[in-house]
Amino acid sequence: MEVPPVLLLPAAASDQTGCPLLHSWGHMLLWTALLFLAPAAGTPGLPKAVVSLQPPWLQVFPEDNVTLSCQGARSPGDSSTQWFHNGTAIPTQAQPSYSFKASSSHSGDYRCRTGQTGLSDPVHLDVTSAWLLLQTPRLLVPPGDPIVLRCHSWRNWRLYKITFFQDGKPKWFSHTNSSFSIPHANASHSGAYHCSGFLGQTLHASQSVSITVPGGSPAQVARANIAGADEAAKAEVENAITYSLLLQPDAPEEDTSPSDYQNM
Repeated sequence: MEVPPVLLLPAAASDQTGCPLLHSWGHMLLWTALLFLAPAAGTPGLPKAVVSLQPPWLQVFPEDNVTLSCQGARSPGDSSTQWFHNGTAIPTQAQPSYSFKASSSHSGDYRCRTGQTGLSDPVHLDVTSAWLLLQTPRLLVPPGDPIVLRCHSWRNWRLYKITFFQDGKPKWFSHTNSSFSIPHANASHSGAYHCSGFLGQTLHASQSVSITVPGGSPAQVARANIAGADEAAKAEVENAITYSLLLQPDAPEEDTSPSDYQNM
């Protein structure tokens, strides 16, 4: 018995109504894949956004206040911003500024983008529990730019007799000034920096932070080596002064300014 052709129509109609559904699922899977790939791939052809910190330090204590800002071009009337933490989107944050009180869960890489920019380079934030913290706004310093360091005490407790070290050697000493800077960095200033100081009657030391100043041309490297030799000679003098002061706890607390050190 031959099947009437009309009986085939429902099946054909069913196939046609199913095609848009499959087409829709394909689009959803494509957009989902793009969303997961976006933090890694960025947007080709667009300038990168820039993440900045306020205060500018890459190392903070728990409970320190941190504000991240996403800088980049935006469409008129559109201030929306995408934020990523360790490669994962932060859906609750859509404003150009992102503020929080730091906790251990906030450690990691932060990136952002706007409607007119590609994904920014990552900024790494370290949230560390300790008595002392060496803070700096960047770990890679172009030659000629300043290196800025700060010896930060837990809850801003009074810190005194502060020493900054490069690769374990004393670099600068002050009774009460917790900040130190090198105005014009060169290759000889690359190294592991840490600081120490007294909280009450106890001497504490921070963890080391590695700072890199890329080398330049052979002539620049030679000049950097000469400068490094000069710095080593200064360090010998500074070493004697530092430890003579540490051995005299009753000495008057007078600051030694960075300019005094540079002219020593």
